[in-house]
Amino acid sequence: MLFENKIAVVTGAGGVLCSSFATHLAEQGASVALLDLNYEAANAVAEEINKNGGHAKAYEVNVLDKACLEQVHKSIHSDFGKCDILINGAGGNSPRATTAHEYYEEGDETVTDIKTFFNLDKSDFDFVFGLNLMGTLLPTQVFAPDLLHRDGCIINVSSMNAFRPLTKIPAYSAAKSAVSNFTQWLAVHFAGCGIRVNAIAPGFFVTKQNKDLLFNPDGTPTARTGKILGATPMKRFGEPSELLGTLDWLCDNSASSFVTGVVIPVDGGFSAYSGV
Repeated sequence: MLFENKIAVVTGAGGVLCSSFATHLAEQGASVALLDLNYEAANAVAEEINKNGGHAKAYEVNVLDKACLEQVHKSIHSDFGKCDILINGAGGNSPRATTAHEYYEEGDETVTDIKTFFNLDKSDFDFVFGLNLMGTLLPTQVFAPDLLHRDGCIINVSSMNAFRPLTKIPAYSAAKSAVSNFTQWLAVHFAGCGIRVNAIAPGFFVTKQNKDLLFNPDGTPTARTGKILGATPMKRFGEPSELLGTLDWLCDNSASSFVTGVVIPVDGGFSAYSGV
């Protein structure tokens, strides 16, 4: 029971990866607060955790609304106590901020019937960028006071996009790069206060958010999937369970007490491969 008597707060807990994080932390003895805009999704995970003998509760929260976060923070204090582990997992992309073409095609600057770089709407770009970066900043502002001088731990969720920007998703790539940089900034800022701040950068995992980019409606892989797997030396997508060893290491103060400000790729070799 690696995290017995610890209290973990997980944002984006209704999603594929962060629900796996929340379930695993509960299996390791932590009491887990599952935060998500989609309460039903987070509550389904919490109910499964409790059914299996864990201790969890779901909370509906908009990570872009600081007042909402502060209210949930008060509820978590009442229900569990002070947070020991904060996982900033809320984020994602939007089709509205995704270009139809990987590369510029003649006439992109004038067409209106498809998304191109030139007609991306600022509000859509702002939404994706804000969801990922502000969705990391605001929960950290609200929950970090719990962690001060208590060997607290913050884990942000970055992406391979932070190492190598991917075609079609400029807002998401820019945002995850910002999350990695912000992770390092936070690590330095809190280094003398007993809070370690690190990030996990997943490679390619199939989630609700990217499924339509990776698979056709009939379930066959898209050309983009072929390119991804061709650039991943292990030639497959990751499984959520393959992130949990890294999560354990970064959250365990006895194992990583001198580790802060790092962004760990878990990517099947994608970030190491030059294509040759």
